[in-house]
Amino acid sequence: MLSLPLQLPDADIRFYPALLNLSDSDRRLAELTQTLTWRQDRIMIYGRSQLQPRLTAWVGDPGKVYTYSGLTLSPTPWTATLLELKAAVESVSGVRFNSVLLNLYRDGNDSMGWHSDDEPELGQNPVIGSLSLGGTRRFKLRHRSQKSWKYQLELTSGSFLLMQGTTQHYWQHQIPKTKRPVNPRINLTFRVL
Repeated sequence: MLSLPLQLPDADIRFYPALLNLSDSDRRLAELTQTLTWRQDRIMIYGRSQLQPRLTAWVGDPGKVYTYSGLTLSPTPWTATLLELKAAVESVSGVRFNSVLLNLYRDGNDSMGWHSDDEPELGQNPVIGSLSLGGTRRFKLRHRSQKSWKYQLELTSGSFLLMQGTTQHYWQHQIPKTKRPVNPRINLTFRVL
């Protein structure tokens, strides 16, 4: 499996441009869009409550409760499809994930603001395995203290991005809004709680 390490200081990030082929990606996207219970919660951003600009689902092993932005999520059980995708990302990452936060970006107006995945339940050096299905979206990174250090890449359908080590300590990331036409996209962010 072809992987490309991103040469960024204070980070350990690998990009796999084609973990899944396009037909598998399209089939999984359609299935997950129709079968999961999607929700749009209110979260706290800079002290204000607002609706998330995307839909989400939280799936995981029993008891893997996750809290972020003033929101506490209890997991729904793994589906057969999610277990197959989990096995695929585990085979290249060498990590056993026990939960996944799914984000459904319906169009270019749905987004994810600047953040790091550094909640206490993710451990000292969080490992995030990010699998993309559907429309291509721009993924941006910026260093927390060295403001001129920035990087971006296009997350295509079937691609897998692995962030580990000290990455979440030093870097933030986002999926910005876009005015260009874009197909719906599901991003599965596998985690270890």
